[in-house]
Amino acid sequence: MPTGLFGIPIEFMIFAVTLLGVAFFHRHVLAVAVSGLAVILVYKLLVTGFKFGPGIGGLVAHLADEWVILTNLFLLLIVFGLLSRHFEKTRIPAALPRILPHDWKGAFWLLIIVFVLSSFLDNIAAALIGGAMAHTLFRAKVHVGYLAAIVAASNAGGSGSVVGDTTTTMMWIAGVSPQDVLHAYVGAGVAVLILGVPAAIQQQRYSPILRHEHEHIHIDWARLGIVVLILVVAILTNVIINLQFPAWSDAFPFIGLSVTLALLVSTLLRRPDWEIVPASVKGSIFLLSLVLCATLMPVERLPSASWQTALSLGFVSAVFDNIPLTALALKQGGYDWGMLAYTVGFGGSMIWFGSSAGVAISNLYPEAKSVVLWVKHGWHVIVGYVVGFCALLIVLGWTPHAPHKATPAAPSHVSRHSD
Repeated sequence: MPTGLFGIPIEFMIFAVTLLGVAFFHRHVLAVAVSGLAVILVYKLLVTGFKFGPGIGGLVAHLADEWVILTNLFLLLIVFGLLSRHFEKTRIPAALPRILPHDWKGAFWLLIIVFVLSSFLDNIAAALIGGAMAHTLFRAKVHVGYLAAIVAASNAGGSGSVVGDTTTTMMWIAGVSPQDVLHAYVGAGVAVLILGVPAAIQQQRYSPILRHEHEHIHIDWARLGIVVLILVVAILTNVIINLQFPAWSDAFPFIGLSVTLALLVSTLLRRPDWEIVPASVKGSIFLLSLVLCATLMPVERLPSASWQTALSLGFVSAVFDNIPLTALALKQGGYDWGMLAYTVGFGGSMIWFGSSAGVAISNLYPEAKSVVLWVKHGWHVIVGYVVGFCALLIVLGWTPHAPHKATPAAPSHVSRHSD
C-alpha cells in the first residue's frame, strides 16, 4: 500500500493540513490539533506503523518513549501560568514605572529584563513573568507585536544557556560543553536589539506605559517568596538531575513534579488563581498534540550540517517542534552548537505556536492565537532572527564542533521545552 504522494509521506501532508488549520481557524486551535493528531495516529496504526513497531504495541512503545517530556511540558505550563499570577499580585509590576522610562524605552527595557531572566530561568517562566509585567504596565492592553517580542526575548535569552532552553539542555545532557553554546548570545543579543525598538514603539502607540504615581505600593512579600521558591526548585532540579544524574532525566519527569510539589506547598501561604487552570490545560493539550505529531513524523536524519542547514532549521522550528530536530542534530553531529542553539531556540518565536513560551503567552492573551496577526505585527521577530544570524555568522563564522561523544541514543526527553 502506498505511503506517500510525489515522494512526500502522508504523515507530513496530514501534519501540514493540521498546521494550516491552526493558522486559519485560530478560535478552534485545540480541536484542530487534537483532530490532526488523531488522524495521524489512525493512519500509522493502520498503514505504516511506528518507529518501535506496528499496531498498538508500536504506539504504546512510542508513548512510553515520549511520556517524560510530555508530562514535564504539561506541568510546567500549568505551574508557571499560576506563578505568573502570583508575580503580578506581588505588586512589583506596579512599582516598575518608578524605575522604567515613561516612553517607548520603558517597553524596550522590559524586553531586556525578560531576556536576562530567561538566561537562568525556564523560558516559559521568563515569558510569563514578562507577560504579567506587561499586563500591569500597559493596563492589560498589550499589542500582539509586543507579545511576539516578549516570546522572542525569552527564547533568545535561553539560547546561549544550558539551563535556559530545552534544546541547549539536550545538548548539555548529550555531552556538549556549556561554553560551546554560549556564543549563541552574539546572534540573540543582536536579534533582541533589532526587534526590541519597533516592538516597543508599537506598544507605546497602542497603550502607553503606566506613569509613576506617588501612592504607596505595598509589595506582597509572601507571594514573591512563592515565586522565588518555585523558580529555585526548577533551577536546582534541572541542574542536579542533568549534571549529576543525566540518565534519570529520560526516566522520570522530575522537574515537572518538583515545581508542582513546590506550588502545592506554597498554598499554605497564598491561594493560587486556580480559575486559570482550565484555560491553561487547554493550551497545554494543544501544544502537546503538536509536539506528539512532530515526533510521529518519519524523519530519520537532517541535511548535511552547514550554516545553511542551521539557518533553515530556525524557520522549520517555527512550525515543527524543535525537540526532535535537536535530537536528530545531536545524533548526526558536525554542527556549530552555538549557532544551532540560536536558530532552533529563537526560530520558534516567529509563530505563536512555534514555542512553548508562545503557547504560554497565548493562554494569558487569547488574541495572540492568530498566525496572521502574529506575523503581520510581529514582523520584527523575523527580521531580528535573520539579522542576528548574519551577525553571528559574520563575527564568528561557521565553526562546527567535532563529535562531542558517542551517545547510545540522542535524548528526546528533557526537563524543559522552548521552543
